[in-house]
Amino acid sequence: MELERIELSQRERDRLKVLHEVEQGHLKQVEAAERLRLSDRQVRRLSVRVRTEGDRGVLHRLRGRPSNRKIPNPYQQRLLERVRRRYADFGPTLAAEHLAEDDGLRVSRETLRKWMSAVGLWRPRPRQLRQVHVWRERRACFGELVQWDSSEFAWLEQRGAPDLQLITMIDDATSRLWGRFAAHDSTEENLRVLEGWLRRWGRPVAYYTDKAGLFRVNRAPTVDEQLRGEPPLTQIGRALRELDIRWIAAHSPQAKGRIERGFGTLQDRLVKELRLAGVNTLEAANRFIEEVFLPQWEERFTVAPRRPRDAHRRLGREHRLEQILSVRVARTVAQDHTVSWNGHRWVVPREAVRAGLRGARVEVERRLDGSHWLRFRGGYLPLLACPAALPTLLTPFGLRPSGVSNKPKAKPKAKYIPPPDHPWRKPWKRTFLLCRKPDISTLR
Repeated sequence: MELERIELSQRERDRLKVLHEVEQGHLKQVEAAERLRLSDRQVRRLSVRVRTEGDRGVLHRLRGRPSNRKIPNPYQQRLLERVRRRYADFGPTLAAEHLAEDDGLRVSRETLRKWMSAVGLWRPRPRQLRQVHVWRERRACFGELVQWDSSEFAWLEQRGAPDLQLITMIDDATSRLWGRFAAHDSTEENLRVLEGWLRRWGRPVAYYTDKAGLFRVNRAPTVDEQLRGEPPLTQIGRALRELDIRWIAAHSPQAKGRIERGFGTLQDRLVKELRLAGVNTLEAANRFIEEVFLPQWEERFTVAPRRPRDAHRRLGREHRLEQILSVRVARTVAQDHTVSWNGHRWVVPREAVRAGLRGARVEVERRLDGSHWLRFRGGYLPLLACPAALPTLLTPFGLRPSGVSNKPKAKPKAKYIPPPDHPWRKPWKRTFLLCRKPDISTLR
């Protein structure tokens, strides 16, 4: 007699074992119903099936039959064709969201993942062995810790602009995001992102960054810093100190995993959203991320903190952001009330000159709006740009300032050197003159 092979799930094997105990009299039907979490009436039905059909009696009657909720094949083909034409490089989750919002084609992300994998539009990523890092719980309150970093990437996919920098801040407790695009990862651009966060939510308790040169000084303190007893600070470090915000340095990229994983999501979703919106300039990209993408991020990825208290602190009257979020350098005022910086000269207007300004040690402040100010004795004096020197031109007669006539100058007269028989070179001790001898005959 040939035995029939039946594939049973673990749940069906457990159910069959209990029904065998009921059949052998080791277990009552009421006790079996409690163990299987079924009604005693259903246990009686299953017992009859097992008695008449054998082990096949525990199989569900719908096994092998198509589900009544199966998605029709024409709908599946229509949806996959839409994915091929517009969302070919999208992940299943993002593609499902856009299909529902933009095209009105609703399907679960797991179903779409199965379909895309079957036709080769999606390849599951193999699991990689990674270094084990200890899990850290999120901070409890919004504003208790904010992670800060930047990412250079082809955000616009070479549509009229080179690779841009996305400078981003993300709250550790809620994953709330703030950022902007910039052409370079400079101090001024990072200060602009900091200004946006401060004006939107206030002063957080601490910022968590890497050890880049924008945040940490890699030099010995100067003499002035040693005399003041202050550690060397970058421009951003000085601004955070004046705002009473703590700075924490991460020792590894994994330590600030919240923002690193956030960049992974942004490099997938934001790039595709910018492509669908047709964004191809830096200005349009910043408008899109602030007006469109960040509200979507708030709705999709932010979470509620463990404690509802907001740890941000308000900006006081003493926190003049236009002064704090600036670039400052120390300079000495020249005798003509000018200072030099980066090859440019700046002068204090006559009406703003103060006593003791000449020769004083001051700070020149360049603000985010491009204006320059001179910080002197706790106050501010405006600075005006001096006219640039005329550029030099290469002429056949040498380098000459632009606008100056190229007519050659007259050659200077050569120095006169007396000859050896010149009277000036004769001995000076001669006291007589050489005269002609007189005729004596004429004297008689």
